Amino acid sequence: MKLLHVDASILGDQSASRRLSDAIVRRLTGLNPGTDVIRYDPAAEPIGHLTGPELLAQRGSAPEDGVSKETAARNAKTLEDFIDADVIVVGAPMYNFSLPSQLRAWLDRVAVAGKTFRYTANGVEGLAQGKRVIIASSRGNFYREGQPAAAFDHQETYLKGFFTFLGVSDVTAIRAEGLGISPERRTAAMAAASAEIEGLVASH
Repeated sequence: MKLLHVDASILGDQSASRRLSDAIVRRLTGLNPGTDVIRYDPAAEPIGHLTGPELLAQRGSAPEDGVSKETAARNAKTLEDFIDADVIVVGAPMYNFSLPSQLRAWLDRVAVAGKTFRYTANGVEGLAQGKRVIIASSRGNFYREGQPAAAFDHQETYLKGFFTFLGVSDVTAIRAEGLGISPERRTAAMAAASAEIEGLVASH
């Protein structure tokens, strides 16, 4: 099994989403010995915002003018690692109701027309079927369905929609929220998320 682990929190060792994503990877690799893990950390190793020349190169509609060989190779490898992965674990904190820009930069490298989705006469078709995505989600407030601030969730809803668009039908979010309310609430939320992680089953 090939597992792709992506973390985007800027908080390093203080990050709740990193703690959760690490625990998810440990759980899955324990259940699937011999798993090949590839890790991306766009916060520690920034890949930058997608540029116009990069997007044109992705589309194949223009030569790679303005795109260095190193950048083109990196983008190709990022896409290849996503396509080859059986499981993708994404550490995704909520920043200002949405995603870290570092994570968005990575997403922009894997949503490539003709590679991970395509336009057809019957609409868009996702080409990344058969994958499993697990999102390690952390939020300072409460944003789940039914909460007063639910309409401000542009984090989990975005990621679930994004991966579904690419054809992934198995998308799960393991969530620790209300982390900014109090130390006690943070401890309880992390404990609940950790228990959920321990209940994950093996990938096939």
